[in-house]
Parts: sequence; structure tokens; C-alpha cells
Amino acid sequence: MKEVPVNGHLHLSNGNGTVAESATHTNGSTNGYAGHNGTSNGSTSNGCSSKKQSAKCTCNKSGLENGSDTNNNQGHEKCTFHHDLELDHKPSTREDLLPLMSKSYRMLLSSLGEDPERQGLLKTPERAAKAMLFFTKGYDQSLEEALNGAVFDEDHDEMVVVKDIEMFSMCEHHLVPFYGKVSIGYLPCKKILGLSKLARIVEIFSRRLQVQERLTKQIAVAVTQAVQPAGVAVIIEGVHMCMVMRGVQKINSKTVTSTMLGVFRDDPKTREEFLTLCNNK
Repeated sequence: MKEVPVNGHLHLSNGNGTVAESATHTNGSTNGYAGHNGTSNGSTSNGCSSKKQSAKCTCNKSGLENGSDTNNNQGHEKCTFHHDLELDHKPSTREDLLPLMSKSYRMLLSSLGEDPERQGLLKTPERAAKAMLFFTKGYDQSLEEALNGAVFDEDHDEMVVVKDIEMFSMCEHHLVPFYGKVSIGYLPCKKILGLSKLARIVEIFSRRLQVQERLTKQIAVAVTQAVQPAGVAVIIEGVHMCMVMRGVQKINSKTVTSTMLGVFRDDPKTREEFLTLCNNK
């Protein structure tokens, strides 16, 4: 047999006019026969493919007849044409982390000298993993999703204050909770925000590993991004369990942080009005 060039490929001729395609191609692939799209199917026999891979959908026709859509991949769950792991990769959801997180909590229980197999702890690793995902669900949320278009044109330029919004968060230093109340004020510039969206903004940033100082600033910046007001003011009063149940163990201590932006920072009278409204019971 001898090598014969055909269409840019090297083929082997057996002398009777029959040619077989070699495993060597113009793209340099040597891992078996490469199909027409230049990708190897990994099936080889003496360096050549035993069968060419079909570059078309091989989905179950009944699945397609039942209203599947090539755009949403319904009916194509087992089709390699639609589910190439490299070309159609989708990031895992946080729920996919549950098995690994549960395993980590199980190891933690063992490290504490506990028996993870005893009745009271059998499902504790999974429960703790689910709880941690809930405590930190803010990582899955965005400002745009929370606002959901609830920004309205309104000729209103007087102060808007929503106070005593309950807040729960997790101290990033000790992974124990801190909680408290948030008061938010802003001075509109022709745009107002749905009142419940202020509480949702608090949820987005509090349901993460946090420090109170950063949380206060993030809320103020988010309100600014949402409605571009003349100014924003945020005050948080929090109780930190890392100071209550460990360390100095001061059960009556509270931490107060504030962020003042725009006119709330520049104009003492505007700032005083906001503080007065927040302190009124």
C-alpha cells in the first residue's frame, strides 16, 4: 500500500483503486479518525475510525413530537449533539454544593468528637448545609432582579424614609449571626423606588458573609444606583453574637453604623431631619 494525497488528506491505496483514509489529517489530529467537523470521536481501529460520527441530532423523535424545543434542550437530554460538555457547559447551581457541604459538616462533627451516626445527628450535616445556603442566599440575587422594574417617574423631591427594617446577617470573621434594624432615607430626583424594594435591597446584601460597616455602605450605594437620588442615608443598629456568646460576652452591646451620601453628607439640616425621623417612635 502507498500513501496517496486526496483533498488535502493522506490516504492509503491498496493497489486496486480502493483508498482508506489515514489517521493523519490536515489539522494534525492523530487520536483516531476525525469526522467532517474535525473533532475526534475517540473510536479507533488500527488508527482509523470504525464508524463516522453523525453530525446531526439523534434525539428521540417522540420527545420532539411532544413539543420539545431545540433552544431550551427539552427532549434532547441524552443527545451529545446538543449537550457537548465543552460547548454547552452551564454553571452549577448553589444547590449542587449540598453534597460537598454536607460532607464538610460531617467532618466538622467528627472533629468535635461527636458521632455523626447517632440518631440526633444523622441528618444534621444536610440540614446545616441547607441552612448555610439560606443564610447566604444574597449571593444568588442581583439588584436588577430585586428591583424588578419598580422604579417610577414621580415629581417628588421630599425625603423618603423607611425605618426599622429587620436584618439578619452572618459575621464573616466567626460565621455567627448578627442582627438588627436598618433605616434608609433618600431624597428623590424625579424617580422613586417601590417601598418594598428597599427591604429587598437590605436582604440582598445582608444575606451574605458580612461586616456591618460594609453592609451599610453597600445598601446606600445600591439605592443610589437604583434611582440616582440627590442623596442617600443608611443607619444600621446591630447586635453581634460574636460579642455576646463568645469573646467579651457583652450581651447588651449594640453597634451603630451610618453612611451618608450626597446632600445627607453635605447639608447638616438634611442630615438632621433624617436622624430626627429615625429617632421618632
